[in-house]
Amino acid sequence: MSKHSKATRFHPIGAPVRHDHVIHEREHDSYKSKGKLPEPTACPVCRAVFHQGRWQWAEVPADAHHQICPACQRIQDKFPAGFVALEGEYLKLHRNELLQIIGHVGERAQQEHPLERIMGIEEENGGMLVTTTDIHLARGIGEALHHAHHGELEFHYNDEENLLRVNWKT
Repeated sequence: MSKHSKATRFHPIGAPVRHDHVIHEREHDSYKSKGKLPEPTACPVCRAVFHQGRWQWAEVPADAHHQICPACQRIQDKFPAGFVALEGEYLKLHRNELLQIIGHVGERAQQEHPLERIMGIEEENGGMLVTTTDIHLARGIGEALHHAHHGELEFHYNDEENLLRVNWKT
């Protein structure tokens, strides 16, 4: 683990997840706009609108400028900000239920925050890997899995790369 990487463990079954470890992003994220976008700006891929200083779901104005949003750019580049790895025997027995939780958390996040999206879900070495466009969504998925099914939950945040790795296992 590098000197810039932070790990937090939450593991006893039934133990509450602490919310006092806030992840503060640095401003060097290459997927954030370098300057202020003209308002309104619309993403030609997902149709999200940048208005009043943030990306949101709204009707695309006729006079909108067009620029790909950071989430669509990450998806196009295949460069996730969050990784959620699931492993363990429990995963094999409750796969569909866990996928339902992941999907629900992803849908709710995307409705509220256009830049928070699930990029993919892949089977990997008997486990599963979920990739996201945003670190907060990765954290939310991990916390939802832990809340519903306990197990061990671990976060590794690398502030140099604005990257969060979440590991959940049973």
